Amino acid sequence: MFHSTPLPTRRLTAVAAAAALAASAVLLAGCVGDRKEKSASQTAAKVNKEEITVHQINHALQAQRGVAPEQAEAAGRQVLERLIEQQLAMQKAEELKIDRDPRVVQQLEAVRREVIARAYAERVAEGAAKPTAEEVRQYYESKPALFKERKVYSLQELSIETKPEQIARLGDKLQSSKNIGEFVEFLKSSGMKFAANQAVRAAEQLPMSSLDQLARMKDGEAALQPMPNGANVVVVVSSRMEPVALDKAAPLIEQFLSAERRRKAIEDDVKALRAGARVEYVGKFAENAPKPAERQAAAPAAGTAPAAGGLSAADIQKGMGIK
Repeated sequence: MFHSTPLPTRRLTAVAAAAALAASAVLLAGCVGDRKEKSASQTAAKVNKEEITVHQINHALQAQRGVAPEQAEAAGRQVLERLIEQQLAMQKAEELKIDRDPRVVQQLEAVRREVIARAYAERVAEGAAKPTAEEVRQYYESKPALFKERKVYSLQELSIETKPEQIARLGDKLQSSKNIGEFVEFLKSSGMKFAANQAVRAAEQLPMSSLDQLARMKDGEAALQPMPNGANVVVVVSSRMEPVALDKAAPLIEQFLSAERRRKAIEDDVKALRAGARVEYVGKFAENAPKPAERQAAAPAAGTAPAAGGLSAADIQKGMGIK
């Protein structure tokens, strides 16, 4: 018989820290010209007397992910061509006074607010303390299913469309079925719509909130989780042990804990700013204005700004990549 217990089944991708492109700036700067001529070395092109600098190219490159150092020069030239076209469009727009259009002005102001607020959040995050070696070890020991007892699972998933009042019946049928095939036949005979999926997932690629429970399930067991539009069923077809040693996991754990502390630092700072500010809702917004406690609950949204290590609050909730 299947064992039916609540289990969140929405899979989350592994967290991978973005590689720094510091070498790109060095490579590009070396291709521009003689360092002795400072003004010339910082100019990559002139567009109707307006300069495009190496700094602009490097800034655009830093926003790109996955550019290897040996590809920096070619990528930089592509960026330069885009900047030239952008500069030409900007010059023509200024000639037509498009930059004074109220909608454009509003968009510029919105971008300005976003950039400044994000820069402030990043500065706050920089003050977060780094985790100690002991804290890293404790985290490793507290997550056996993720590290020293890590498994790779072969999973089947059924996403079922059904009404809330039918969830209990589904759970009973899942528990009494001899195998997943019998349960699928029940779904077909009942006229329920469902989609099947099968995949191999390592522990770090699964929701951390349900990993411990999934690790306790035996091969062949299934679990049902109610969802807004129905239910999900996950079957552990098979699993194999592939543990991760502390020395391999330590850098990833340190990065994960650091990112979490940076996120928490931003969240606490936003709460403190709101607590010390006078916020008055006006007009129709005053009718359903959130209460102070509700405003505090909304504060973590500000933590979506990437922390210094490139991890956002959303990334932090996804798990940890150990590959």
